[in-house]
Amino acid sequence: MKSSYFLYYMLIKRLLFICSLSSFLAGCSEFFGSQPPAPVYGGGTTVYNKTAPSLPKPITSEPIGQGSTEIVKTKPLKEFVPKATPIEELKTEPLTPESEYQGQESSATEQEASTSEQGSPSPNQEPSPANSTQEPEVSAPKQEIVAPPPPPPPPPPFEPLETFAPLSPAVSALASAANQNSKSGNIESATTTIERAIRIEPRNATLYYKLALLRLKQSKPRLAEDLAKKAALLASNDTQLKKHSWLLVARAREVQGDLKGGKEARAKANKF
Repeated sequence: MKSSYFLYYMLIKRLLFICSLSSFLAGCSEFFGSQPPAPVYGGGTTVYNKTAPSLPKPITSEPIGQGSTEIVKTKPLKEFVPKATPIEELKTEPLTPESEYQGQESSATEQEASTSEQGSPSPNQEPSPANSTQEPEVSAPKQEIVAPPPPPPPPPPFEPLETFAPLSPAVSALASAANQNSKSGNIESATTTIERAIRIEPRNATLYYKLALLRLKQSKPRLAEDLAKKAALLASNDTQLKKHSWLLVARAREVQGDLKGGKEARAKANKF
């Protein structure tokens, strides 16, 4: 409680001090400017009075000559009225035959002079057939329409091999499971199953052929071509499997756009 009273007392004291200071400054402002300036003692000093600046003197024109003035008087100009002179009427005189002949001769000479200067006859005169030289018209060459080459014949349809040599029981079970997955659309699972069967029999040409078919369905023709080549190499005595392996190589090359390579692979397949 004592601290709050003390703070309240200090605020009142400051407020009274500010009010007294403002009244003191207002009283001193009345004396500002009313007292004369204090005298300045010392030589060579100038005192500047707060007076209005002196206006510049008006410029007066000096009289012409020394001690003499000249007065110029002006008078209004008289109105200018142009004098219209009557135009004499021209009298028409009838032309004689001699004057007409002279006029025709003068016009003919003027026309000849103009044609000699220009080097070409006037547009009104028609060129004579003997002197005129007509340039032969050059006909534009006809553009021959070249027919586009016929599209190449479509490759024969590809039919995969469905009958194979008998397999071992373990490999046959994996191959049948892969066939079921492929028919149901699960190509990834079928590929994994065939790869497991290849680990069991790594030199079985039938398994490589089946895996090449699955890679072709996966849009991997380059890998399918390599697997089909390996199947044709491993199928030493199975001519039917060799033929279909080369047909599968031809199909993979045609998918890649190598039509020439496809023809070569089909030619090898026709040998078996």
